[in-house]
Amino acid sequence: MSSRFDIVDTALPGLKLSQRKPVGDDRGFLERLYCTQDMGDFLTGKCVVQVNRSLTKKLGAVRGMHFQRPPFAEAKIVSCLRGAVFDVAIDIRANSDTFLHWHGEILSAENHKTLLIPEGFAHGFQTLSEDCEMLYLHTAAYQPSAESGLNPRDPGLAIRWPLPISEMSDRDAAHKMVADGFEGVTL
Repeated sequence: MSSRFDIVDTALPGLKLSQRKPVGDDRGFLERLYCTQDMGDFLTGKCVVQVNRSLTKKLGAVRGMHFQRPPFAEAKIVSCLRGAVFDVAIDIRANSDTFLHWHGEILSAENHKTLLIPEGFAHGFQTLSEDCEMLYLHTAAYQPSAESGLNPRDPGLAIRWPLPISEMSDRDAAHKMVADGFEGVTL
């Protein structure tokens, strides 16, 4: 059987985009969201250990830019199942040539794209429609003591959000700016 994905590299080393290939007929479609055989190279010996789903109701809302510090760093496989989002990953690997560079992709139920985010990246998104539903596959379980983030409004990151930010959690708004001494993570 041929692969149900086309996986392409982005400008940030390790960050990949997967174009899913739904198979459909008059009844609808079947779509593979994950396959170890096809995505095993991305996971480099790790496996999915946690699956999360989120619903964000309001257009223009931002969630992010989240990551877990080592030794609980995680890779994520992120898909939008309903609505559309501008999904962003930031390279926070301290010794990377692309340190603090970001990449954004529109993920939607209609375009069947998935972002494959390696360890050492912060992740977040902005909703481009109401009632956006996201699916996350993680290679590490959530550890509250390792939780961290970057401020989505940080001018040092210069993320070009497509819409004015309509809402953000107090926690996300309180993340420090990179100018406050953020040195990245060492994996």
